[in-house]
Amino acid sequence: MKATVGLGSNLGDRLANLQFAIDSLNTATGTQVHSISPVFETDPVGGPAQDDYLNAVAVVKTILSPEQLLEVTQQIEVAAHRERNERWGPRTLDLDLLAMDDLIIDSKNLVLPHPRAHERGFVLLPWSTLDPDYLIPGQQSVSDSLAQVDVTGVRPRPDLTLEVSQ
Repeated sequence: MKATVGLGSNLGDRLANLQFAIDSLNTATGTQVHSISPVFETDPVGGPAQDDYLNAVAVVKTILSPEQLLEVTQQIEVAAHRERNERWGPRTLDLDLLAMDDLIIDSKNLVLPHPRAHERGFVLLPWSTLDPDYLIPGQQSVSDSLAQVDVTGVRPRPDLTLEVSQ
């Protein structure tokens, strides 16, 4: 399966946190990072006053079920010292499972596609660099969704890069 994962960090060494996520996803059993978007710096959306985020999107090939992949992403967040003290609060690492192939899931622990992905410039802009024609299940394509959202506050950071370690 092809899974798309959103990455964000606004505490500590933000770029190192995102690279940790990429490395961890790439070495987790049953997953392999296929591609990574450029890095963007983003004004925080919602929640308390906080520092800017670094955001990116990764496409991951996996043999894991959506629930298993969600568990892997949550374990990576814990390993990066993610604390869930406040909704939409600052975090060392945030990994969102955005979509998996054309699956639609609405369970207690997992909603796919991510219910707000099609509304968020900080998700759609990096995603569009990897897979602009991907049809978000129940929505429209990534590029069509991007054309309808405000990307003010989402700035490219060509000086920062993430890599898949070999």
